[in-house]
Amino acid sequence: MKMKTTLVWFCGAVVGAAVVWFNYTHLVEAYGSGPPYYGRTTNMDKWTNPIPILVVIDVIAVVLLVILFRLGLDKARGK
Repeated sequence: MKMKTTLVWFCGAVVGAAVVWFNYTHLVEAYGSGPPYYGRTTNMDKWTNPIPILVVIDVIAVVLLVILFRLGLDKARGK
């Protein structure tokens, strides 16, 4: 029973870390300096806003993390 609880919490940590990494890389690519974007003003015709996609990914991750959290609590209580 303890192993299943640990596995659930580990999966939650992996999902959280993956979402943080995904958000960071996409925000740095969209708003960072250097090729191909050079900030938000130089290639504005090619620039797309990453925020709507990131919000959808974050909402899905939060729902998954809530499910994993509740599953982890149920396993810890012995249900």
